[in-house]
Amino acid sequence: MNDDQFQNPFVFKTNWENAFEEKEFLKVFSSDILENYIINKRWYGGKASTLKYIEVVDSFKIASKDNTYYGVLLEVNFKEAFYQNYFMPLAFMSEDKLDTNTIIAPVKMNGQAGFLVDALHQEDFKRLLFEKIVNSREKSDSKVKFHKGEKLEETEYKTSKFMGVEQSNTSIIYNNTLVLKIFRRIYISTNPDYEISRFLTERMDFKNSPAYMGSISVVLTEGNITLGLMQELVPNQGDAWQFMLGEVDKIFDNLKNKKISINKLPDIDLFKRLKINEVPHEIIDWAGLSIFIRIQTLATRTAEMHIALGSDIHETAFTPTTYNGDYTVWLKNRLTYQFQNRLNILENNLHKLDGLALALANQFLDHKKEIRKLFLDFDWTKMKSERIRIHGDYHLGQVLVNGADFYILDFEGEPESTIRDRKVKQPPLKDVAGMFRSFHYAIYATIFNNGDKYPYEQEELFKAGEILFKYFVGVFIQTYTDVAQGGNLNIGYRKEIDFLLKYCLLEKAVYELGYELNSRPRWAVIPLTGIASIMEFNEKL
Repeated sequence: MNDDQFQNPFVFKTNWENAFEEKEFLKVFSSDILENYIINKRWYGGKASTLKYIEVVDSFKIASKDNTYYGVLLEVNFKEAFYQNYFMPLAFMSEDKLDTNTIIAPVKMNGQAGFLVDALHQEDFKRLLFEKIVNSREKSDSKVKFHKGEKLEETEYKTSKFMGVEQSNTSIIYNNTLVLKIFRRIYISTNPDYEISRFLTERMDFKNSPAYMGSISVVLTEGNITLGLMQELVPNQGDAWQFMLGEVDKIFDNLKNKKISINKLPDIDLFKRLKINEVPHEIIDWAGLSIFIRIQTLATRTAEMHIALGSDIHETAFTPTTYNGDYTVWLKNRLTYQFQNRLNILENNLHKLDGLALALANQFLDHKKEIRKLFLDFDWTKMKSERIRIHGDYHLGQVLVNGADFYILDFEGEPESTIRDRKVKQPPLKDVAGMFRSFHYAIYATIFNNGDKYPYEQEELFKAGEILFKYFVGVFIQTYTDVAQGGNLNIGYRKEIDFLLKYCLLEKAVYELGYELNSRPRWAVIPLTGIASIMEFNEKL
């Protein structure tokens, strides 16, 4: 701890027990103290906007034998006329009790010197949350509700540690068997991650996502807010994104090692269904058999997840539903707004692009009417399939590799969407399209990151990559369709499946375009190639 953390403490007349009832404390805490602290945190989502003011909208006490902690709900208001809500567990600790050097501010509370700290960094608080969940009873008149899942057995607290780097949430591993995810960004509604996790475990007994073990929520008049989700910790060898990057690298290495002529590789149409024994021997010789077996397993788990999410007839949040006019209006409004936003970003960033990316960007702009028309051509009366609750942000990074199997996690939904939009029932093929875009990314990321390693022109590698992508998609869609229809999930007939896949792939690629142009323009070529391929633009630029 450096010396300046002792300098100039904030002085308050109130003691800690009553701090959040005192106007003076609230005023200084939410402006002078919090504003400086929050903007540097990994979980703070307002970095691209201008902070206007922070308000404490609610607080509650959670006490252990030795300490009083506060759960604080914050509303962060921005000059751009919107706000976000955050959850912050807070502790006041004297120096001898500090378990952390992550200090919010030095303070004096009613003459007592100490520090305001994020309570999650205090061992006593981490233990307290664990014990409150494990020992929770259904009936409790407190504002904060701890829930113990059906699968959680009586267990003693032994150890806790943080999981990986802090992202938009903070995860704590307990006893090396359980993980508690604390949601930093909160919504006045139950979090979809909690809702879906509990449903899959306790109602559907779905085995390929981490089992729901418990939760923490706060009950307000406006609704329930999910603060924490406890799940089993699944032993794993990392995520499927890293796994796929390794596999694709080996496949590109094989081009040289096996002296494969890219121009002689047999090409197929996008969405052509393929059983493994129908994949041409030239492709198996190049890519190997094992990657296609893994893709079959992933497709099976994806279909089983959708069968579980779409087969409940009792819980209205999870009963399948048909297409209707309201959904179509919602969809078109959302997509035309997003499309216009991406067009503006592209036009403002054209100067950052060159080569193939620039050519594809100009092609995209030349065809903007066609793309917009495809988004508007959604005729719900022709849809025979059903909409269900879906994962909503499905990609290789949301899947854990466990031996030869896969586990699906993080059901929070698309980060850019409102909480209400994340709960809208959608075509399950939207998740499938998300995974296909992730395959496309893994292939192109490999080419970008290892370009010098493979003795081919980038254009040739892109060509090989597009062929590989179509075979990944073909094997996946064949298996997915077989399993989904075998489990009575109504995903429609072939024509409808292909239409929805194309529609959702285009939506995903347009969504990604904004992200790439804002953060790494060189990669904009990936979604742009995806859009060109989906729209079947003339490939010869």
